[in-house]
Amino acid sequence: MDITLANRIERLPPYILGRLKQMIYDRRKAGADVIDMNMGNPSDAPPDPVVEKLREAVLDPRNSRYSVSKGVFNLRQDMADKYQRKWGVELDPDKEVIATIGSKEGFSHLMLALLGPGDSAVVADPAFQIHTTAVVLAGASTISVPLGNDDSFLANIDHVLGSMTPKPKVVILCYPHNPTAMTVDHDFFPKVVAMCQKHGVMCINDFAYGETCFDGYQAPSLLQADGAKDCGVEFSTLSKPYNMAGWRIGFCCGNAQMIDGLSTIKGYYDYGIFQAVQIAAIIAMREGDKHIEQQNEKYAHRRDILVKALRKLGWEVDSPRASMFLWAKPDPAHLARFNGSTDDFCVAMVEEAEVAMTPGSAFGPAGEGCVRLALVENEQRIRQAMRNLGRVLGPVTAG
Repeated sequence: MDITLANRIERLPPYILGRLKQMIYDRRKAGADVIDMNMGNPSDAPPDPVVEKLREAVLDPRNSRYSVSKGVFNLRQDMADKYQRKWGVELDPDKEVIATIGSKEGFSHLMLALLGPGDSAVVADPAFQIHTTAVVLAGASTISVPLGNDDSFLANIDHVLGSMTPKPKVVILCYPHNPTAMTVDHDFFPKVVAMCQKHGVMCINDFAYGETCFDGYQAPSLLQADGAKDCGVEFSTLSKPYNMAGWRIGFCCGNAQMIDGLSTIKGYYDYGIFQAVQIAAIIAMREGDKHIEQQNEKYAHRRDILVKALRKLGWEVDSPRASMFLWAKPDPAHLARFNGSTDDFCVAMVEEAEVAMTPGSAFGPAGEGCVRLALVENEQRIRQAMRNLGRVLGPVTAG
């Protein structure tokens, strides 16, 4: 029998990250020591008190029952407390906070709550894949604008919102940015909120790297802007700051109607997060601030090593002040060996150098010519990865 899948599957772009993940698995299975800087998948340990609390909570049989899809109250209360403590934002834990099975799940289900056929969302290019694919899976369309963090970028979005019929329903942002590590300052989000209010559209900020900051930089929250809760929400996660990626704990905070829509969708799709994990997550938010500082010091040190090594290879790379990524432009001569394609280049580096990176093209057409490297390996592994690349790629070109 010939199986016909839904046309939403046909609308999805090729998933190069899935191909790379399979390659890494196959190479490791064959005995190769692939150094994986492809995903923002922390390799360091979560805080000890969090792990201990999980052990304790797992032994209580009450925690093995179904939980609630929006998260237990104390978990939502602690996220509200965290927003007040760190960003001076007041949130109602019942109406303005919802726990999600990681921010990726929450974002995807929010798109189902907000968008449908005939709708559209404004998304920057390049963009983290789920910011475009979740829109497509909801049956809607994306409108790309070149990524930026200044008035020119906002003017481009303003033009789209003012000139398109039907008007886009939502503007999707991500600062600190994945994949490019671009950041914004405190005067940015008030302009975003004013623009969205003017056009009557919603706004979402993916704040997954909001606590992964270096060199004294503190990433602003969308919700700090006056009026933000009237038109927008923000996603955050415990994956990055607390090294709890596999625990799948995320949050959506802000506009009560958008939160309610997400809660309705989640009520049909899931029974919530394993309650023992939720209890441990409460401890992370209450006791983990020192851990975040220590982890950020590790990332900053790895960043400095990697930036220096990549520049020695002849690559163009800035030193980011937030996120767990570097966005680098390889020497054109290096790319030329692989038809100028970052897809082909990254595949070849897994095979020849045993180093995994993400091709910029995976994040949109504007990403071609760049690669993303995650700061998840330790110092020794990073240095080995750079030696491997140097061995395969050879000397840099003049200039």
